[in-house]
Order: sequence, then C-alpha cells, then structure tokens
Amino acid sequence: MKYIRTNSFKRLFSLKRRSLEEDVANTQHGVFEEEEEDNRKESSKIVSVTEHSQRPSWRCFSFEEISLATNAFSSENLVGKGGYAEVYKGVRKDGEEIAVKRLTKASTDERKEKDFLTEIGTIGHVCHPNVLSLLGCCIDNGLYLIFQFSSKGTVASLLHDANLPSMDWKTRYKIAIGTARGLHYLHKGCQRRIIHRDIKSSNILLTADFEPQISDFGLAKWLPSQWTHHSIAPIEGTFGHLAPEYFMHGIVDEKTDVFAFGVFLLEIVSGRKPVDASHQSLHCWAKPLLNRDEVEKLVDPRLQGALDVLQLKRLAFAASLCIRASSAWRPTMNEVLEVLMEGGDTDKERWKMPEEEEDQEEFWGFEDLEYECHSSFSVSPEDSISTSS
Repeated sequence: MKYIRTNSFKRLFSLKRRSLEEDVANTQHGVFEEEEEDNRKESSKIVSVTEHSQRPSWRCFSFEEISLATNAFSSENLVGKGGYAEVYKGVRKDGEEIAVKRLTKASTDERKEKDFLTEIGTIGHVCHPNVLSLLGCCIDNGLYLIFQFSSKGTVASLLHDANLPSMDWKTRYKIAIGTARGLHYLHKGCQRRIIHRDIKSSNILLTADFEPQISDFGLAKWLPSQWTHHSIAPIEGTFGHLAPEYFMHGIVDEKTDVFAFGVFLLEIVSGRKPVDASHQSLHCWAKPLLNRDEVEKLVDPRLQGALDVLQLKRLAFAASLCIRASSAWRPTMNEVLEVLMEGGDTDKERWKMPEEEEDQEEFWGFEDLEYECHSSFSVSPEDSISTSS
C-alpha cells in the first residue's frame, strides 16, 4: 500500500475511535471543506424520499478474500476497464457474485486517490433500490470497491448489442421509471444533494429482474443546500450528454443530470446511441421531431410497433423538457416523475415557454456548440461495474 499517501486515507481507515462509515463522512468533509451538511428533508408526490434512507451497511474486505473470489484477478474475470479502474467479476465462498473495482496501480497520483476516496464517500452513503449499493472496500495491496454483481449488465450493452434480441417496451419503460426514481433520490433523498454528472446508459446496471441501478460515482459531487450551483474545471463527462451550461461555463446543479437523463430517455425510446456514426448527437436529431410532435418517428423500429402509445407520449414529452437549452426551463426529477407516471398532456400549457425563450432555444444550435467545445472537456471512461456475464 505504498502509494496511499494522503492523510485522508489514514483517517478513512482508522478504526480505533470511530466506525468505518462515520470516518468516511468525516473524510469526505475534509475533501470538500467548503460543503456544509444538508439535513433538510423534502417530500415528493411521486416517491417518498425517506422510504429507502436507512443507514447503509458495508465493511472492509481482506485482500485474500477478494483475490480468492476473482481467481487472483484473472483476466478471464475482467468485465470492465476504464481510465483509472478495472472491474472483475468474483464469486464468494457462499456463492454470492460480486464485482470488484480496482484502482489501477498505474494511477498513483494523489488526484486519482482523492477521486477514488470521493467515490467511496459518495456511494457509501446512499441506499436506494435504483442506486448501486456498496458492499465494502479493501485497501490491502491497492484500493478496491466491492459491489453486488449485476448479471444483466448495463442498459447500453443490452440496448445496442446487435447479437441480442431487441429490448421489449415494458422493460424499457421500467428502466426509465426506475432510473428517474434513483436520480430523484440522489437529488432530494440523500443526506446531501448528489450530482452524478455522468448519467448514461453504460452507467445504468440491471438486476436479474431488469431493475435499473445507477452506478459509477467517479465524477459525482456533493452540493450543499444553500448553493444553487457549483463551478467545475476541467469539464468532465461524456460527449452527447453534456448540458450547455456545463460544457460552456462549468456550471453544475441538478439540472445538469436532468439534461443527461433526457438524452437517456431518447436512447431508450429510439434505440439509437447518444452519438451516431456520423457524429450527430441524439438530442439534435430528436429535437425537431419533438417540436413537431412526431413522436412516432422517434421509436426504435425493432419494436415493430409493440408499445404503449400513452407511455411513449409521456417519455417523449419528459425528454423534450429535459433537453431544453435553458436549465431554468427544465423540470426537476420530481416533476419528471410526475410526467412519466401521471401523464403530461394536461400540463403542456404549464411548461410552455415564452416566445423569446423558444427563439433562444433555436439560437443555441446545440450541435455546433458541442463541436466547438469538444476539445475543452475530457470524456470519462466507461467504468461500468459489470457487463453481461
């Protein structure tokens, strides 16, 4: 453990005077000293934000335990690889399947250690069926996070693999609702507001019954309640998902995730990737169709019309609201859930923008702006916790 140098890691795993979980909270506070505790509890008409807020439970694993489970980190068990981490599938002695995320030994700089610590401190304090749960961690012979293994892989792997049958509409709609619930929990149900910053189909894992779980908190930020936004540099994220105010000015708040979720909804409906082979972004392709209310042209042709039209209209309307250029005119995730589950037809007047705002939407020219700014931000690695088994 020679490359673990910072005092933060020493504090994180000092178990003599406090529990591991309590120390993570204190260490996270040390990383973000400017952030204050957000204890405000907010209600939701769609889902109770305190329903799943029980105290998370995770523990320290020994290196021998995770090495045995992954067959000494055999290449045959490697299921994912990103810029600073590798993910291995493992099986514990009791038969439980786990995913072990290992910080690569080449990543020895202090910034990578802090990012890894941030992910521990963030995901270690969330508890919701639609957010990936942390089972534990290990700091022997490296840095490791241990999660439950998601046998169905990611939404991206199932949606875009040409060798797999097309995902049916019922499953797509379930994934959309579950992901919205998980994101709403991160924004409003946690002890602190969590901005994920990298919502995309490759970061949404699926359980055996196709329940979605938001994963990969490597870019996540805690935002204190009294702050309206947070400025971040350099800009990090995934091309095709970044909100205009983020890649232009580095401004991050809940609406940054809302924009990315809108792109995710379009991906679910259309079966298209966020950026196609011609480098056209999905939301640029979809926006004219949404403006003309030609939602049937958005639908994945592989569905062959086997879908619920009312649900389609709800998803399309929610997506149209989420990808608005002005963050002020995007809905919160609670309002997104209202549209998805209660219907948005009667609320279209409520969401109608003034003419000057609509003109501004056209002025932005998303696609041109993205290509102008493409060199100014980095693309995050595909650090999904698991792929198909």
